[in-house]
Amino acid sequence: MKKLLAIALLFVAGFTLAEGEVEVARHQFTSAIEQREPVDELTDAKNVNPLYFFTDLRNFEGTVVTHRWSYNGNVMAEVNFNVGGPRWRVYSSKKLQPEWDGVWKVEVLDETGSFVSIDTINISID
Repeated sequence: MKKLLAIALLFVAGFTLAEGEVEVARHQFTSAIEQREPVDELTDAKNVNPLYFFTDLRNFEGTVVTHRWSYNGNVMAEVNFNVGGPRWRVYSSKKLQPEWDGVWKVEVLDETGSFVSIDTINISID
């Protein structure tokens, strides 16, 4: 009986993982990426240039995910990623100009253009 229960639990666990919902497990601004991981987490940044945005995606395999960088309501860049596995870490960066002080936003979009996550940061560049 215990063996049967263990097999049933393994089957259910495997089925749940295969049918997992898409998720952004982590997203953050950072000053650098090392070995595919952010080195820090920034909520405000002074003289960080370039600025990176890191995303840890789950169950997006076979889709395209976009980082949309915006400043003052204007889209400044869109970076597309082809997701190649069930856990996929991606990052994009933006080289900032001194006149671009203020609040920046990065939206993570799925391939239908729907928002998956969003983050903002206040930037000060001398």
